[in-house]
Amino acid sequence: MDLKQLEYFVHVAELGSFTRASIVIDVAQPALSRQVRQLEVELRQNLLTRNGRGVALTDAGKLLLEHARGILHQIERAKEDLGLLRGALAGRVAVGLPPSISKRIAVPLTRAFRQQLPDASLSITEALSSALQESVTAGRIDLALLYNPAPSADIDSVVILEEDLYLVGPAQAGGKADETVSLREVASAPLVIPTKPNSIRMLVEAEMANIGCRPAISMEIDGVAAILDLVIEGVGLAVLSSNAILTAPRPEAFAIRRIENPPLRSRLALALSSQRPTTLTQQAVLKLIREVVSQTMGISPSSAKS
Repeated sequence: MDLKQLEYFVHVAELGSFTRASIVIDVAQPALSRQVRQLEVELRQNLLTRNGRGVALTDAGKLLLEHARGILHQIERAKEDLGLLRGALAGRVAVGLPPSISKRIAVPLTRAFRQQLPDASLSITEALSSALQESVTAGRIDLALLYNPAPSADIDSVVILEEDLYLVGPAQAGGKADETVSLREVASAPLVIPTKPNSIRMLVEAEMANIGCRPAISMEIDGVAAILDLVIEGVGLAVLSSNAILTAPRPEAFAIRRIENPPLRSRLALALSSQRPTTLTQQAVLKLIREVVSQTMGISPSSAKS
């Protein structure tokens, strides 16, 4: 049984598609299909059923996936253990970051990673939390920082930071960070807000529903930069963290008021797959991310929510 075939099979199984797996691992689809088929021939079992939407695992495929994950993990552990003989952790770790967080920690995280894990390699993917959570589940990335992750049996997560959310308007409208606005008042304001299933959008709707309100949506658009441009244009107000404003090109162009009664807080969590064991290198990166977030976001490690 070829290890490369097992790796290809795991990618196809987790992504549910030869096409998506081909893109992720950069292998031509015919070659990928041929390798998986050779594995099926060797095992004398159909592992996947093809359909119009992609592939689904057979009972044999589900059993092999469980074993294959363990085998590949043990290979990574063997590489790490051999690396430890040289006094260093090795291996590749793929990390996902939301855009606003990436702006704050990508550089210091990379710098700390290179200093502390010189024999390992780091890959950073930037995307919205909902997309990153799907990528962790599918195995495209190893771990991610997520805002308000949706409950899932496939994800283990721990909250490391809570951020107050603010109602954001243009500076000429007035308002200071120490001023507040009730959530019911926010419900009556025209909002420029991301589309579902953006984490802040889902949080705003859920908390407003708890007090019998719904958001008055002026425009739906994804991307913090685009939202802030529309706020400046007077299209509506936004609900964002102070971090999103601090990382904007012109933070002085905005006035913010903290939302209270009830307070609206966004939770930043470290997430990884519950279906795959973590390697020693991944565990080291998890610790490193917590340290960098604590230092960069201006909080002490003891005050980070866990």
